[in-house]
Order: sequence, then C-alpha cells, then structure tokens
Amino acid sequence: MKTLKFFQGFWIWLVLLFLYAPILILAFYSFTSATMIGTIREFSLDNYVTLFTTPELVDMILGTLLLAIGVALLSTILGTVGAIGSFYSSKKVRGAIELSNQIPVVNADVVTGFSVCILMIAIFHIRKDTYIPLVIGQTALCVPFVYLSVIPRLKKMDHQLYEAARDLGCTVGMAIWRVTIPQIVPGITSGFMTAITLSLDDYFIATYTKPATFNTISTYVVNATRGSQTSIKTALWALSAIIFLVVVLCVVGANVLGMRDKQKN
Repeated sequence: MKTLKFFQGFWIWLVLLFLYAPILILAFYSFTSATMIGTIREFSLDNYVTLFTTPELVDMILGTLLLAIGVALLSTILGTVGAIGSFYSSKKVRGAIELSNQIPVVNADVVTGFSVCILMIAIFHIRKDTYIPLVIGQTALCVPFVYLSVIPRLKKMDHQLYEAARDLGCTVGMAIWRVTIPQIVPGITSGFMTAITLSLDDYFIATYTKPATFNTISTYVVNATRGSQTSIKTALWALSAIIFLVVVLCVVGANVLGMRDKQKN
C-alpha cells in the first residue's frame, strides 16, 4: 500500500510539474535581463517597466480587459436566461436546447470565427471596425459554457421554494428573481469567470472578426513573436507571469470562500 501511495503521489506531482514548469520558468526569466530562454543574466525589472510604460502594450491590455468584461456580462445574461428557460421547459424543448448548446462547445473556434465573419460582414454588411462581429463571435463562444455552469446549480436547488413562492402570489418573474437566481449565484459566478477566461484566451475568432487597428492579448502575442522587437517579446513574459498570478489568486480566493461557506452551513 505504501508503494502504491508513493507512485500515486509521484504521478500527481509529475503531471503538475509538466503543467506548471513552463509557466514558472517564463515567470522566472521575466525578472531577468535575458533576451531569450536559456541564458540567465542579472536580476532586472525592465520587462515590467516596459509592460506598463509602453502605450501600445497598455492600450492592448486595457482593450482586451474591457472586451472580456463586456463579453462576459453579455454571455452571463444570455447563458443564465437560456439555462433557466431550458430548465423550466418541457423535456423535448430542453433536449433540443441542450443539443444545440453542445454544437458551439464541440465546434472548432476557427469555424465559429470564420462563420461569424461571413455572417456579419458578407451577409449583413456590418463593418468590422464597429466591433460588433468581434463581440458577437466571442459571445457565441462563451454563452454555451455559461449555460453548462448554471444548469447543474438549477438541478441541485430546492425546487419547493419556487413552488411555494408561486403559491404565495409571486409572479413567474418575481419568483425567478427572488428565489431561483439567489440559489444559482455560484453557477452564474463560475460562468462569468469562465467567459472572461475564454475571451482572454480566444485567438481564432478574434483574428477573423476584430478591427484591423485592434489587438487582443492573444493576437498581439502571436504577432509579436514574429517580429524583431526583443523588448516587446520579453515584456510579454512579464504579462504572462502577471496573468498566471492573478488566476492563482482568484482560484485560491474562490476555494477559501467556498470552504468558509461550507463551515458556516
């Protein structure tokens, strides 16, 4: 048994090493003056200074964050409304909605991006510099994942509270707003955070639908790796380290709050 436990623990740590070692190495080099991975030089914060003092990089980061928050809010509203509507629908309607929701999840992002580009620009003649194709494309990517985050919470909630509210005179909308939604807030929050992550990570949809003068973090990083500006490339190491740190803090904070709620309950 001890040998089995040892190999189980060893395997888990080996997987974690392969997952996080590249990110940790990149974070380490972001605090050096090295211009490429593999050459260790002296400690330096020049990459972080460049990241926050270069107008091009600052505009790119702020634009990406605003886009991610806007898309996440829109996706959360649509995904939550869709999940609630599907949950209270008949079995046939619910099955059709769940089936159609799986298509964007399984479908390749490049197909979604190209399809939105053709639909918005070629058919509806909406110009790309209006940002509408980009927002619609990323929303189409994120809504199904919000739906999948909310549905399990709807299945676990106490349905008798909704029925009691209806019996006591609440309208359908009031009962959903005051009874159903408070019980599924964790699922809505999870869907919102997932939508932000997907928007930040998206490359293919943004490539096909974004305005020519606008870059998200993903599209900028890909284009920067092809360029010759070494200071910009190394500044992106710092950006990667910051994103990783923010994600770790959010995950730890969510777990701590979840444990506190369980202890209170």
